[in-house]
Amino acid sequence: MSDIKIERGTVWLVGAGPGDPDLLTRKAEKLIHAASVIFYDALVGKEVLALVPGQTRLVAVGKRSGRHSKDQRSINELLVEAALAGERVVRLKGGDAGIFGRATEEAEALTAHGIQYHICPGITAASAAAASAGVSLTVRGLARKLVFVTAHAQAGEELDLDWNALADPKATLAIYMGKAAAATISGKLIRAGLASDTPVLLIENASLKEERQFSTRLDLLSISARAALGDGPAVMLIGEAVRKPQKSVCTASAYNPHYNIEG
Repeated sequence: MSDIKIERGTVWLVGAGPGDPDLLTRKAEKLIHAASVIFYDALVGKEVLALVPGQTRLVAVGKRSGRHSKDQRSINELLVEAALAGERVVRLKGGDAGIFGRATEEAEALTAHGIQYHICPGITAASAAAASAGVSLTVRGLARKLVFVTAHAQAGEELDLDWNALADPKATLAIYMGKAAAATISGKLIRAGLASDTPVLLIENASLKEERQFSTRLDLLSISARAALGDGPAVMLIGEAVRKPQKSVCTASAYNPHYNIEG
């Protein structure tokens, strides 16, 4: 693995992928080894963090739905402070830094202080989940559009999405942070015209040995999310592209348990 250098006072916003260290990009791994300080999210896999050299300072900044240990302004300030102190900074984010990772807010804060930044992309959870399940997110003639959606809303606020646009039978919806809003997602999409038997694939802890998969349908999404998903991060894949053959037996194992309650 060839070396890569981070200039002092420079920040890299790095996607750490879905958790499996084998899905970390080669560039991301090089940047991890080149940093003097790494600020990491709660969704960064433990095995990814195990790659960090012993001399590198690791700073946990949380940022998981419902469990934020630092607000975004505080994280911005930490990045600015470290860069101005001449550190070689890596901001390590789960998945891809530019997909629901608030990279723009951090980049704007750095730019406001004249700090140079770069972005290293990563594999997003939806891609890892689909690959693990053996399905494609797009299918020629069946699913021509892929839409990434976050279902996380501020406390006390209604989930404000264009449901009519999302209820497209020719699209695959990849919904992040949707467990708490499963009933809303199901009801709104059906009322907007999406068929109640539209297949849904729920994947928790995508790419990790604790991964769980659950096949269901849109009108059963709420009960399925409660029954199948635990405390781990999950992604919902909705659309004809993820339809899988009906299984007659429901089985579970220690690794990659698959459930199916499609009618």
